[in-house]
Amino acid sequence: MEKLIDISSYPVANVLDLLLQDKSTKKNIIWATDTYEEYGEGFTDKVQMDANALLRRTDIIRPRIQKSLEAQAQRTRKKAEVFTPAWLCNRMNNHCDEDWFGRTGIFNTENEDHTWIVTERKIEFPKRKKWQHYVDSRRLEITCGEAPYLVSRYDVSTGELIVPPIRRIGMLDRKLRIVNENTDTYEDWLKWAIRAFEASYGYEYQGDNVLIARINLLLTFLDYYDERWERLPDEKLLQQMANKIAWNIWQMDGLKDTVPLGKPYEEYKQMSLFDIFGIEDENDDTPEAVPCRIFNWRSNASLKFMDIKEM
Repeated sequence: MEKLIDISSYPVANVLDLLLQDKSTKKNIIWATDTYEEYGEGFTDKVQMDANALLRRTDIIRPRIQKSLEAQAQRTRKKAEVFTPAWLCNRMNNHCDEDWFGRTGIFNTENEDHTWIVTERKIEFPKRKKWQHYVDSRRLEITCGEAPYLVSRYDVSTGELIVPPIRRIGMLDRKLRIVNENTDTYEDWLKWAIRAFEASYGYEYQGDNVLIARINLLLTFLDYYDERWERLPDEKLLQQMANKIAWNIWQMDGLKDTVPLGKPYEEYKQMSLFDIFGIEDENDDTPEAVPCRIFNWRSNASLKFMDIKEM
């Protein structure tokens, strides 16, 4: 099977430090899994993921399909990790688009054998809706794993690459197809491709999955960029995209809306005797969980994810 994720190669190695950032803590994402603890202290669940340590062990970051069966079973048992096949992602994304467009068969038509036939003609938009509205419409994949609902470089259940890009079925893939069909100049294409990424979000608990999801989005950008312009993006653009992806794909405990493995976050904390007298509780070295922040690219401001849910 072809190597699906390679952190030591272009373009991932060029921006690995950015892809490991946690925008909420202003540190790096943590492992949040004991899968790798056999490699030493730098690979335990509460430790930040370090680029140098990863580049010394480049083969440990693998998609689920390329992990051992034992590791897959363990992660399913401990974290209920089960990844969705591409055909089911396609079906669910099709339902979302049917609701948005008000008709069926927009991007593809499903077959009974779980394959699909791509709609070759240019996508038409309903009255009072423009293609820009579709690109800007926000999408969130919860507990996203490797982000198969957002981008579909490969089928996460089989490892089969999905090529060419027009065959892909992710929510972001669909936005990028719309951008391809409705822009003529490089400047317009880049503007709306970036906006497509800015409108695509996902969160995940386990750090290795967060990194893989971010890599999948970055490589998706590279695939569409190369297909359209027959060249690779420059370093500045790579850095820009990696930064946006690091904001939009974030690490979070979805039950608490905080960074994993911290003490429960209290917005209005009741002071204890330890707080009043400035005494540290030596029996508790667990840091308080940090509320996760995401970025609204249209208003150019970050905000707490938990605050959005209350709006």
